[in-house]
Amino acid sequence: MREICLDTETTGLDPRQGHKVIEIACIELINRVKTNNHFHCYINPRRDVPQEAFAVHGLSTEFLQDKPIFDHIAYKFLDFIQDSNIIAHNANFDVKFLNYELQLIGMKALEKSRIIDSLAIARKKFPGSPASLDALCKRFNIDLSKRSLHGALLDTQLLCDVYIELMGGAQQDFKFDNKANSNNPQNKALQISNDITKTKLITPNEDDLESHKEFILSNIRDNLWQYSKN
Repeated sequence: MREICLDTETTGLDPRQGHKVIEIACIELINRVKTNNHFHCYINPRRDVPQEAFAVHGLSTEFLQDKPIFDHIAYKFLDFIQDSNIIAHNANFDVKFLNYELQLIGMKALEKSRIIDSLAIARKKFPGSPASLDALCKRFNIDLSKRSLHGALLDTQLLCDVYIELMGGAQQDFKFDNKANSNNPQNKALQISNDITKTKLITPNEDDLESHKEFILSNIRDNLWQYSKN
């Protein structure tokens, strides 16, 4: 099962007010195990980044000036996510921006049916408890030491770990010899080689059986052979 964890950074809160996506990060999960396959890009919003947004993610107008515009990365982004389900924390925010950008260039919006909101899952699983990404990382003892600012790639890595824990942990999907996943590098380390596990069957001859029987009769009381003699 392929799923994509996703996060974005933006210039503000509402695309209808002219705010834009400036960073996208996606990480692939196969059977809820992170792979090395990911998509990450910065995007030139063709507008200034407000100071309040810069304070959150640290992405400045100057830094983004030489980055590609959304039109130039859209196909790469869609090619990476394919038709997989998308996991995002507070998914409505990310999907709202992505769909607005896609529709501006005449492309189909992401379907709601394939969006999984980890924030909604957390609120249902832990009602009344804090459900921010930070709070969930602390709940599951996930290392937050590198998170001084919001960044889409780091946040997506944390999201993957949180989502896996919310769904019961990584161990539930370990498969040691699954042909369907034999090409997945994450599963190859878990597969057991048939050559190693083959067991050579040795059949004892009559002398072996007699010697074993004599040993039992001489050394062990209340054995089966003792009763079979009577």
